[in-house]
Amino acid sequence: MADWTLLAEGRSPRKYRIGQLIYLQGTRPECFYYLISGSVRSFISSSAGEERVLTIHRAGDLMGEASFFDGCPRVTSATALEDCRILTIDRPQLDAAFQRHPELALPMLQHLARTVRMLSDHVESSSLPAQQRVARWLLAQPLGEGGALKATHEGIGQAVGLSRVTVSRVLGELSCLGLTALGYRSVAVLNRAGLEALAFEA
Repeated sequence: MADWTLLAEGRSPRKYRIGQLIYLQGTRPECFYYLISGSVRSFISSSAGEERVLTIHRAGDLMGEASFFDGCPRVTSATALEDCRILTIDRPQLDAAFQRHPELALPMLQHLARTVRMLSDHVESSSLPAQQRVARWLLAQPLGEGGALKATHEGIGQAVGLSRVTVSRVLGELSCLGLTALGYRSVAVLNRAGLEALAFEA
């Protein structure tokens, strides 16, 4: 994994409080961000005011980089889920970092390719059955100790475009199949191969 801290040499991180807006959908991107600590919710807002979570960023992630590189208005907003420390990276800082560390160029291209793939998968999944949407979302999340991830039924529903009731039903079905186990505000993946087979079945 690339050491993204090299992109922000000589700069101090900014502190964001829980709930604080980091960047706003529709605005022009003057920079992108490196999340040092905390977690951040990236989401898309509709004209009707509805929100759909795109991803939850964790420490070590880059944020807002896709819009920064193509120069178009941001397609998502981001808010802090907890107190965070975040480094801002603008064009001069990026150019200087690439001059000092040209080895970062290839990992950056690979990272952008993964971001585009994630966005494509997100659009594709909106037409899938509920079970496959939830299964693909679970597979895309970084797992904690014991194969579990922290998530609420409401949060998963926001991420995949389903109601909390539907997510609860699907998670119950996956649990009955022996693919997952439910805990307090958490879901453990017990059978990743089985979950993948269900998520990507034709």
